[in-house]
Amino acid sequence: MSTLGDLAELVRAPAALSVPGDVVAGAAAAGALGPRTAGLAGASVLLYWAGMAANDWADRRLDAVERPERPIPSGRVSPATALALAAGLTAAGVGLAAVTGGRRAAAVAIPLAATIWGYDVAAKNTAAGPAVMAACRGLDVLLGAAGGRPVRALPAALTVAAHTVTVTALSRREVAGADTALPLRTLAGTALVALAAARRPTTPTAVLPVALAGWYAARYGGAQARVAADPSAGRVRAAVGAGITGLPALQGALTARAGAGLLGLAVAAAAPLGRRLARRISPT
Repeated sequence: MSTLGDLAELVRAPAALSVPGDVVAGAAAAGALGPRTAGLAGASVLLYWAGMAANDWADRRLDAVERPERPIPSGRVSPATALALAAGLTAAGVGLAAVTGGRRAAAVAIPLAATIWGYDVAAKNTAAGPAVMAACRGLDVLLGAAGGRPVRALPAALTVAAHTVTVTALSRREVAGADTALPLRTLAGTALVALAAARRPTTPTAVLPVALAGWYAARYGGAQARVAADPSAGRVRAAVGAGITGLPALQGALTARAGAGLLGLAVAAAAPLGRRLARRISPT
C-alpha cells in the first residue's frame, strides 16, 4: 500500500506552493480579492495535484526507462491508484471552485481541468506542449479573477503564461540535457516577463513590484545562466526547479502591482519556503 510520502512525491506536493499566487494575482488585478479567494486558491491546488498525478500515470512507461525512481515505476504507487487520485482531485477541485465562486468560477475551472488533462495525456510531448501548459497557468490566474472583472487580469494571466512557456521548454531537456541556445532563449523570455511584472516606481509602494520582479529574475535567471554555461541534465533540472519555486516572487510582483502590496509580499514568501521543501521532495 502506498504511503502518504509516496503520494506526496507523486503529486510533487511542495510545488503546489507555486499555485495559490496565480489565483491571488488574478483576483487582485480583477478587483475580486475577498473571502472567496482562499477557496479558489484551494481549488487551484487540488487541480494542480491532479495534473501531477495524471502526468505520472500518463508517463509511467517512459518513466520506467528514464526515471525508474518515480513512485509508479518503482512500484510504490500503482497506476490504478495514481489514476484514481488524479480523477478524484480533479472532481474535488472543480467542485470546490463551483461551491466557492459559483457559475463564473466553474466556467473557468472546467476548461482548466480539461486543459490539464489534455496536456498530460495528449499534448505534453508535442510541439503544442508548452503553449498548452501556459494555457493552464493563464486559466489559473483567470480563476481568481472570476468574481470581478476578468479582462483586467488578462495582462497578469499572459505574464504567468509566458513564464510557464520557459519552464516547460526547459523541462523537456531534464533527462538528456540541453544545448546552449535553449537556456539563452528562455533567459531572454524571463527578462521580458520580469519587465512586464515590474512598474516604474513613482511612489514608495510602487517600488515593491520592481523589487519582487527583480528577485524573481535573479533567482530563475541565474539558474538559466548556469545552464547556458553547462547545459547538463542536472543543471537543467535545477533551472526547472528554480522556475517552479521562484514563481511566487513573480506572482507577488503582479499582486503588488495591482495595489495589494502586503499580500504580494505574503505570496512571494512562498518562494523560499518552496525551495526548502524541494530539498525533500523534488518539484520536477
